[in-house]
Amino acid sequence: MADFDQPLATTSAKWRVPDVHPEGRKYVLIAAAVAFVSLFIWDFLTWPLIGLTLWVALFFRDPVRVTPQGDDIIVAPADGLVTMIERVPLPPELRGDQALGDEPLVRISVFMSVFDVHINRTPISGTVKQVIYISGKFLNADLDKASDENERQHIVVENRHGRRVGFTQIAGLVARRIVGFVKPGDMIVSGQRIGLIRFGSRVDVFLPNDMVPQVVVGQRSVAGETILGRVSAALPHGIAQ
Repeated sequence: MADFDQPLATTSAKWRVPDVHPEGRKYVLIAAAVAFVSLFIWDFLTWPLIGLTLWVALFFRDPVRVTPQGDDIIVAPADGLVTMIERVPLPPELRGDQALGDEPLVRISVFMSVFDVHINRTPISGTVKQVIYISGKFLNADLDKASDENERQHIVVENRHGRRVGFTQIAGLVARRIVGFVKPGDMIVSGQRIGLIRFGSRVDVFLPNDMVPQVVVGQRSVAGETILGRVSAALPHGIAQ
């Protein structure tokens, strides 16, 4: 039984303006420089360009996240809308004994719009076993066939108990580059930043067979915080309202 006489926390939290990730700072500077130059050439464009500069800074924002820990859970790798939850055959790159096996797994798809945070995080702690980049098309990332046809990057992480989780970064209609921060052999902690996608995209997560989804279609996820799957848990239910 929980001891409710014990304090739940010893510190408090305060809101702060998110940092701009280093990967995006050069784009913010370029947009700001163009806005400045427009003052002397096309001054009627200055305010729209200032707005564009603010949007670029917002796109590359990198907020601090507090990640729940535990070997029986996996957390969301991306901010965005949960658009699909279904059991599907694995992509060829994630099949085999060195990856996720050969059986179909439940895939949870999270769609990131251009207004979402685009820093991606690892769903579990462990060792990066595979990082496989595939060039491809730039279809709307909300389409199911984007999983097979778009530019994408597959990552497999194995925890200390041998459980492996695979997830895929998928470039979208506007996104034109997947930027990775990790490589095979790296040790990473659940919720750690592992990459980003420019500018609007999707991340698929494949749940191990002993895990049950803890989100529903239409729910919004928060990278590094929302619990996507849990071992031997009940299926969740949701109401849109």
